[in-house]
Amino acid sequence: MKVINRIKDNEEFVLTVKKSQTLKETPYIVHYRKNELNVCRIGLSVSRRIGNAVTRNRIKRQTRAMCDSLIDYSSHTFDVVIVIKGEFLNSTFDVNKQILNKLLSKIGITK
Repeated sequence: MKVINRIKDNEEFVLTVKKSQTLKETPYIVHYRKNELNVCRIGLSVSRRIGNAVTRNRIKRQTRAMCDSLIDYSSHTFDVVIVIKGEFLNSTFDVNKQILNKLLSKIGITK
């Protein structure tokens, strides 16, 4: 995922979460809203309760890889914040990817 496709600023996270629509599935909560940019941007949030820094970074790396294979960044204009819950660790990569694909296809930003 390129830097231009990431939401990094805390104010943008808060704005997206507050003024967005929400989809929920077991390991994910997805907040999304339209933006005025020409690209789709993704923000990831993993709570400290899930594990230590190594575990949280592994989860974020895996989720970024899933997003890269599922999302066409240049043809959609959404800000998406994906909140990852603890149930993520109980499933395999493929199961988590299928669930994320299901949620992102509801928004309409999959390839």
